[in-house]
Amino acid sequence: MSCFRIEALRFLDLEPINLSIEPGECIALSGPSGSGKTMMLRSIADLDLHEGRIFLNDKACESFDAPDWRRRVSLLPAESGWWFDHVGPHMPNVQGDCLNRLGFDVDVMNWAIRRLSTGERQRLSFLRLLENEPMVLLLDEPTSGLDAANAKEVELMVAEYKHKMEAPVIWVSHDPDQIHRIADRAFTFSGKQLTESSKR
Repeated sequence: MSCFRIEALRFLDLEPINLSIEPGECIALSGPSGSGKTMMLRSIADLDLHEGRIFLNDKACESFDAPDWRRRVSLLPAESGWWFDHVGPHMPNVQGDCLNRLGFDVDVMNWAIRRLSTGERQRLSFLRLLENEPMVLLLDEPTSGLDAANAKEVELMVAEYKHKMEAPVIWVSHDPDQIHRIADRAFTFSGKQLTESSKR
């Protein structure tokens, strides 16, 4: 069970952001391109410079070493990095049933990264994230390049994960229907502020 709290988070020229997320709660972020959604996730993951403080179970971000924080508070970016030539070394402990749920069989572990489509990379990056069992999920449009069936499965897998792990989730989405399905609360960047909004 993880409680997550953001106090006076500042980046770009936006007003300070204060936000508490309960265990197992999913909040959605939306807003125009360039409004700060991705940078907010990167700031929370301590990847970009920012002001303010972030707490996981009342323990401040700065009390963790950076790799440990990012294992616990994990970002799925719009485009994930790949360091090896083949899929397998990136996710050696992924379960076959998880691969099956997103349209793969275990042979995908032998595939060369260069042969993967954008959608395949996105699905595998998502599975790699869950394999590491983070305490908080930061998801930057995780279904944007997926067909309807795979997008639905990702939504279901996130719902199962946050329930099982009692993990807070911050999910960037431009899709109002998706926000209505996945979010407990929704927030929108408007001007220089992040404000709570209707899910519809």
